[in-house]
Amino acid sequence: MSDVRLRRVRIFADGADVSEIRALAARPDIQGFTTNPTLMHKAGIRDYRRFAHEVLPVVDGKPISFEVFADDFDEMARQAREIATWGANVYVKIPVTDTTGRPASGLVRRLSHEGVRVNVTAVLTLEQVRDSAEALAGGAPAFVSVFAGRIADTGRDPSPIVRESVAHLAAVAPAAEVIWASPREVLNLCQADEAGCHIITMTSDLLKKIPVIGRDLTALSLDTVRMFRDDAVKAGFTL
Repeated sequence: MSDVRLRRVRIFADGADVSEIRALAARPDIQGFTTNPTLMHKAGIRDYRRFAHEVLPVVDGKPISFEVFADDFDEMARQAREIATWGANVYVKIPVTDTTGRPASGLVRRLSHEGVRVNVTAVLTLEQVRDSAEALAGGAPAFVSVFAGRIADTGRDPSPIVRESVAHLAAVAPAAEVIWASPREVLNLCQADEAGCHIITMTSDLLKKIPVIGRDLTALSLDTVRMFRDDAVKAGFTL
């Protein structure tokens, strides 16, 4: 990572391609995994249990999150309890609300205090962070996934929100960690670390760009110029 040294933040790979997960699991810098129904759908997965049980031996005990897909809290609870039995390293993603906007904090509290390792997902506001922290206080180890990339998509800087989220969880639910979720660029890795965030999720496309961090900009400029020239030659452009 050149001369850039990340001090705290851990990297979790985000995806649903089994071959990619297998390759990434061998890397010491990848310390966990996350997935979600959207990624699984894009990867063509149709059998949820089969996918999960194929992936679990591959990650070799590293934390991995699987998400419930029901919209009814009772059914979410049933799915969460089953998913939690798949392994001690499994975290169950519970959306912060249902599709009508009803908070899932009651379900989160119940599951967390039963010993289920919960990953509260799709969190975008500090109010949601506070509600999640209260629900997780005194419960099992947990994650709160703050969708910093989606916050940034609205023109807001997610760093202050993440920083305050980390501080609030430390005070109220110290067994819970903050995930900087849905990053849009490698810069977010540095921002997550500067904010004191515990974890950042990164897709394989972003992971490939990590070696560029800290690279000399003059050298990178020259590489860019050469790329433009090479592509123009390959295209056979004439004027």
